[in-house]
Amino acid sequence: MSARTKARKRALDLLFASEMRQRSASVALTEEIDESSEGGRPVNDYTAALVRGVEAHRDRIDEIIGRYSEGWTLDRMPAVDRNVLRLAVFEVLYVDDVPPAVSVSEALALVHDLSTDESPAFVHGVLGSVVRDRETLRVTT
Repeated sequence: MSARTKARKRALDLLFASEMRQRSASVALTEEIDESSEGGRPVNDYTAALVRGVEAHRDRIDEIIGRYSEGWTLDRMPAVDRNVLRLAVFEVLYVDDVPPAVSVSEALALVHDLSTDESPAFVHGVLGSVVRDRETLRVTT
């Protein structure tokens, strides 16, 4: 498993847990970083960049997900799917050194392992549309 794959999984864990606890993912990240300096598990720089990026652009990311998830509101989605989509949309729109196909593939692997049987098709459909319209979405972000 690559370092970035692990970083995405850890970022998902932080985003998911923060949402379940109704608290800021940035605060949870800061606590993780503090714990790592006291001998805990180190936090990968890419994990921190993902969590901070999703938090910084969350309103826009959620707007895009809502637009492309036909028939589903964010509240109706499984929490894992919602947070995987947030990570992948952030990468597709804001991270230039990750090809969109890699972001989509990594997102599909996460939902395949962690969510419902229907989730990979749903996530793939949403992300496929985001990738298709990427240049237009990036101009307006």
